[in-house]
Amino acid sequence: MENYATNWTKNEFLTYLYIYCMNADYKEEKKELGYIKAKTSNAVFNKMHEEFEEDSDYASLQKIMNTHDKLGFSKDDTDELFDNLKELFLLDYKYDIKERNLLKGLKHLLK
Repeated sequence: MENYATNWTKNEFLTYLYIYCMNADYKEEKKELGYIKAKTSNAVFNKMHEEFEEDSDYASLQKIMNTHDKLGFSKDDTDELFDNLKELFLLDYKYDIKERNLLKGLKHLLK
């Protein structure tokens, strides 16, 4: 049985989550990359992107759920997080069905 525990900081968690969400439509757009990179350092972005690339979807979700709980996000923190995720999705002026479904699923898993 795999262990999906992480030792991520809040910044690493958020970076990983943004990368995961950016890939909801299987494309990494320049605006999305810029949004994420503006919120973190290049070193953290590269580390988390590399880890994301190695993870299955199941592993990513397990890590996201476990780390969200471990970092003790409050309801207000989580609401702000979802506002930021929606902002990320709207950068390309499209909020397609894959993005809507991902956000809905994450809300169910993280609230």
